[in-house]
Amino acid sequence: MEDYHKPDQQTVQALRNIANRLRINSIKATTAAGSGHPTSCCSVAEILSVLYFHTMKYRPEDPRNFNSDRFILSKGHAAPALYSMWVETGFLKESELLSLCQVDSSLEGHPNPKQQIVDVATGSLGQGLGVACGMAYTGKYFDKSSYRVYCLLGDGEMSEGAVWEAMSFASYYQLDNLVAIMDINRLGQSDAAPLQHHVEKYQKRCEAFGWNAIVVDGHSVEELCKALSQPRHQPTAIIAKTIKGKGIPAAEDKLGWHAKTLPKDMAEMVMKELQSRIMNSSKHLYPPAPIEDSPPVSLRNIRMPSAPSYKSGEKIATRKAYGMALAKIGRYNERVVALDGDTNNLTCSEIFKNEHPNRFVECYIAQQNMVSVAMGCAARERNVVFASTLASFFTRAYDQLRMAAISESNINLCGSHCGLSTGEEGPSLMALEDVAMFRALPTATIFYPCDGVSTEKAVELAASTKGVCYIRTSRQDCAIVYNSNEDFHVGQAKVVYQSKEDQVTVVAAGVTLHEALAAAEQLKKERITVRVIDPFTIKPLDVKTIIDHTRATRGRIITVEDHYYEGGLGEAVSSAMVNESGFNLHRLAVSHVPRSGKPHELLKIYGIDRDAITQAVRKMLSSSTNAK
Repeated sequence: MEDYHKPDQQTVQALRNIANRLRINSIKATTAAGSGHPTSCCSVAEILSVLYFHTMKYRPEDPRNFNSDRFILSKGHAAPALYSMWVETGFLKESELLSLCQVDSSLEGHPNPKQQIVDVATGSLGQGLGVACGMAYTGKYFDKSSYRVYCLLGDGEMSEGAVWEAMSFASYYQLDNLVAIMDINRLGQSDAAPLQHHVEKYQKRCEAFGWNAIVVDGHSVEELCKALSQPRHQPTAIIAKTIKGKGIPAAEDKLGWHAKTLPKDMAEMVMKELQSRIMNSSKHLYPPAPIEDSPPVSLRNIRMPSAPSYKSGEKIATRKAYGMALAKIGRYNERVVALDGDTNNLTCSEIFKNEHPNRFVECYIAQQNMVSVAMGCAARERNVVFASTLASFFTRAYDQLRMAAISESNINLCGSHCGLSTGEEGPSLMALEDVAMFRALPTATIFYPCDGVSTEKAVELAASTKGVCYIRTSRQDCAIVYNSNEDFHVGQAKVVYQSKEDQVTVVAAGVTLHEALAAAEQLKKERITVRVIDPFTIKPLDVKTIIDHTRATRGRIITVEDHYYEGGLGEAVSSAMVNESGFNLHRLAVSHVPRSGKPHELLKIYGIDRDAITQAVRKMLSSSTNAK
């Protein structure tokens, strides 16, 4: 191989020494913690040694330097080996390893971005390669830089479909700056992995997905150095045949040792033996410095250049307003990027795609991978990422979403076709549980705009809001409610209809806000006045505004939503009022799995349309009068 410079014997020995120190420190840390996966750490020791001290270009003192090569430990349970590696670089102190898993330690049982050495949380298996794809796509197409991305996977997680979604993505986009190293140590949690040590089968599978696949002895420093030095014209898979528990005689290639720490006396004996294998070497290895060719990026103060241009009387679907807003904000910051899952003509992200084709990433019908790719694109603050699909499809990516929250990732997601208003498509495409799903994520902000103006403001606010942001959009056209100069904030509700004599407060969002306004006009003819509140964000909810206005309407409040009863707007309001007295709350929501039909028919059948609201108001007033 023309590019390959075989390491000299001193380098080979120094790399072997590092690998054995990784084993020693992984055992020491896990035994002290009484928790961890030392056998999984031992199988990857040579792989990490070669990656960090022979292959990768990075700055050890600055783990998140944007010019450096990236590393994702997809098999997150081998975290002690990763921490031990950063002891070798000098970034962590050896004494810190002994705090592993302690409540006041940053070294958790699985990698977490609380540590600077980690970009995204891993541990829920099968997700690391998708994130690495997002990083590699950013490096090749957005940064146009020379840094490379390395992802270490376990053979157990190769059963996850998300891995193969990522394999397909990487091949399609020719991510020749991406290397997946597969630790084929044969054994899983409770049994052998399905392909065991049949590395040729892994090789054929990877090749079938369009990868260059190289089989190596994962404990041979020389073979790893050679494989990782090969020139790349496509994504590369290093299929490393290893022994689980390598260096621990009692546990090597034996079932029953996964997630088991070594007893103290055994640990001391094994560490002593491993120490004897470390040969004196005068050679000190240093990682090569990265090439500084990544552009500086600022993601601060991303704002719309002008107010929305919608006029009173206009009608537009919030999904279309989303696409227009995305294209608009993309004009004024070249690091705004959009992803979609083969639904861009439905979510209307095609408007962005048509205007900014080089910043649009088609992820096809692989929503789990799309969310992981979004996390990778957003990592190290390289891009402001918006990913869209039908709202119902985010349910299959919920594990990726919860890991995005744990990763403190800043990603923006838009789900279109929510609720009954999806209409004829039927319940399989009606998102009626999405608000509950995102409300359960601790870092989530949920925008539920009702018109073009509030949608544009939601896109603008999401671009600068930390954490996972979710924008819920609808299929059909809706009237413009707000003036273009209306000021919006996260967690600030809007009172859109009121008078001094209001008798009931109605809280509604999105499609049902328009039903509530129609109901308010109808009731007005009957000399019944109601106050209508648009929460704008379901999370955080503007509790103060809702409670204050409910008090002004003598404690009477009705919530109405295009969502199931469980976990939606009504429950958010109920939770806010749980400690309040003198309130009478009635909720309108979808009570069971719906059917196909015209949107207005479905809203009526399932009791969340204007007639249902007027009826609920009358009933509430009637019961309160009777109570007197």
